[in-house]
Amino acid sequence: MADIVDTAMSAGTFSTLVAAITAAGLDTALKSPGPFTVFAPTDEAFSKLPSGTVESLLQDLLTLRKILEYHVVSGKVSAEDVAKLDTATTTEGSTVKIEHIDGAVKVNNATVVTADVEADNGIIHVIDTVLLPSSVSL
Repeated sequence: MADIVDTAMSAGTFSTLVAAITAAGLDTALKSPGPFTVFAPTDEAFSKLPSGTVESLLQDLLTLRKILEYHVVSGKVSAEDVAKLDTATTTEGSTVKIEHIDGAVKVNNATVVTADVEADNGIIHVIDTVLLPSSVSL
């Protein structure tokens, strides 16, 4: 098995996320023992952002880092554990809202499309929308 960054890289649907993690310098942290839970937006999720957003975030590493840390929760939180939560505190410092609607799990406005992708140092839940902390406006 591989760490979270390598697992995301090998999946082939997270190239934007991996590039952003690397640009923001979070790759070292996400390769450490952890464990971490990452709500990972797909390339398709990033493409829903307004045109030019990803490029401008790559120039604003502080904001980019805030957004990425808003997708990470300390500890390994499986789908079974997520089902028991209403909120989770992110490594960015604020919380995400977790809802269970018609068998689907929503994290803020994102839907978990694939849960429990195992990595050596945690777990990935694939989401269909990029999460934005309230402190960030695009």
